[in-house]
Amino acid sequence: MSSQTEAAAIAARSVPGLPRDDDGPVFREPWEAHAFAMAVTLHGRGLFTWPEWAAELAAEIRRAQAAGDPDCGDTYYRHWLATLERLVAAKGLASAETQLRYRDAWDRAADRTPHGRPITLDPSDFSPA
Repeated sequence: MSSQTEAAAIAARSVPGLPRDDDGPVFREPWEAHAFAMAVTLHGRGLFTWPEWAAELAAEIRRAQAAGDPDCGDTYYRHWLATLERLVAAKGLASAETQLRYRDAWDRAADRTPHGRPITLDPSDFSPA
């Protein structure tokens, strides 16, 4: 078993509510798998423990429910991503402003990239049109 596969299996056991089947975590969209992989990687680099992650994720889900999220299961990875962004900022890895700047740049890059082509960032993507 590869270290990434093992790390994913540990995450699946450590984080309550993680959508999974007998083979492990399940994802409806590619971005969900990417968000999961980023969290597994950052955990592997010591940014947070799984109990810390689970507590932060639970707090994020409670905030979302208080704001009206019906918690039907289809927003789970949106909460996962929000938790990832919050922890990355709280741990000083990248500020919320930096994350927003890159998110906007990736959006601009995606908008200018023909369908089926790889999306790459260009310096112009960091300047609003």
